[in-house]
Amino acid sequence: MESSLKELAGYRMERAKEMLSAAEDNLKISQYKTSLNRSYYAIFHAMRAMNILKGFDSSKHSGVIAYFNKEYIKEGIMDKELSVIIKSSSFLREKSDYDDFFIVGRTETENQLASAKVFWKQ
Repeated sequence: MESSLKELAGYRMERAKEMLSAAEDNLKISQYKTSLNRSYYAIFHAMRAMNILKGFDSSKHSGVIAYFNKEYIKEGIMDKELSVIIKSSSFLREKSDYDDFFIVGRTETENQLASAKVFWKQ
């Protein structure tokens, strides 16, 4: 069981890496909203990878985030700055995905990508 959880975590980290690469590619071609989305999912899949190592999974983004914050950030295992990154990236992803008139620029998108890279390196 433990080895299968590690394999699943590894798979999820690979997905996170793919999302990070896609975010970079989308930024290069000025697809800012899509880049924001992919940056968020790089973070999201990394959180799911960490959570599954403790046997937790959720179909809801809020559940994944809450568990990660409780088990890794509040316990001091991961840096508190990650909580700010998670909150900001989640907000921007929701705005870019669901707000028809949300406008995002290159700088904000670059910042989101940089935050995803910080998160992923942890």
